[in-house]
Amino acid sequence: MNAALKSAPGDLLQVDGRRLWDSLMEMAQIGATPKGGVCRLALTDLDKQGRDLFVRWAREAGCSIAVDKMGNVFARRAGSDDSLAPVITGSHADSQPTGGRFDGIYGVLGGLEVIRSLNDRGIVTRRPIEVVIWTNEEGSRFAPAMVSSGVFAGVFSLEYGLSRADVDGKTMGEELARIGYAGDLPVGGRDIHAAFELHIEQGPILETEGITIGVVHAAQGQRWYEVVFTGQESHAGPTPMPRRRDALLGAAKVVQLVNAIGHKYAPYACATVGMLQVHPNSRNVIPGRVFFTVDIRHPEDAVLAQMDADLRAGIAQAASEAAVDVSKLEQIFYYAPVAFDADCVASVRGGAEKFGYSHRDIVSGAGHDACYLAKVAPTSMVFVPCIGGISHNEIEDATPEWIEAGANVLLHAMLERAQS
Repeated sequence: MNAALKSAPGDLLQVDGRRLWDSLMEMAQIGATPKGGVCRLALTDLDKQGRDLFVRWAREAGCSIAVDKMGNVFARRAGSDDSLAPVITGSHADSQPTGGRFDGIYGVLGGLEVIRSLNDRGIVTRRPIEVVIWTNEEGSRFAPAMVSSGVFAGVFSLEYGLSRADVDGKTMGEELARIGYAGDLPVGGRDIHAAFELHIEQGPILETEGITIGVVHAAQGQRWYEVVFTGQESHAGPTPMPRRRDALLGAAKVVQLVNAIGHKYAPYACATVGMLQVHPNSRNVIPGRVFFTVDIRHPEDAVLAQMDADLRAGIAQAASEAAVDVSKLEQIFYYAPVAFDADCVASVRGGAEKFGYSHRDIVSGAGHDACYLAKVAPTSMVFVPCIGGISHNEIEDATPEWIEAGANVLLHAMLERAQS
């Protein structure tokens, strides 16, 4: 037995938790922020550095590397019958502008640790195993989120994915070429035996209940919108209140509306205005134009549709009350609630039970690449707690024990499916 592998109940195969933690901390130095988080926006030079480090580690673990036309990176460990469909895992390496050290990259490096641990024991799986970095999961630089896994699953066309542009007009296709990750592998169209994604919960349920493993059986549906209210810029002093066409006033009404919609469909609904851009953004000018975003979520599609109807009606009313025009109301992103594959979910639950970890079924409130992957492959997810339920924040944190436990569950779920 390799000394790096600690004993486990019944001498179960177990990951090297220290090695995984050290890898996460080394990766976190790329794009490190003052408060202990990371900033590795998709397809920036820092994202390239993170990808390069993963590729180097994967090659050192004996993996071959392939990159598709959306820049998705596949590290493959051969199976004894390499013609069989692989078992895959992975997540994303890009972050929010003020992101944490675990969001996404934990799923990538947890997958790499599965491969390293199999290597330590000299275990050859029947099926190949692949670890994937999905490009631009966050959607913070290029909207929408999860665009590259969406292209892989046939939700978006390749042309659509490559044409997504950031605020400076730079497209994903241009930036992939610039950083050297514009691959030649076709995007999608592959047979996958099973897929798993390991992730921090990004919410407070597991920690609050003192539970180590979330067995993710479903994910909330989501709708994202972009809205523009257009009024008229005017001097803040001489313009009487009744004659104003204040675009920001209209947007403020919608902020309250969105919050009310979230409460109306409690306890499972979430509704958020996350971005506001005010023009001309001058202290003594009445705003003439406001761009803002809306994000609504619910695990039932019928309820999500009702939230959509409430939002559209409320936006029209808010614009009328503020005497402004709705220049744009576009739903830019939608996917229905996801039910993950029952057999894959059972493999995750079985992995938790092997180690005696406390566990519960849970619905993902966040979107993940696994949600699109579930359209083309049997898929499930493994959650571990994060401290305070905080994510998308530089202070995002988790304990080494949780990190190791999630990887152990992933290892056994993948091994079960890779030997079938």
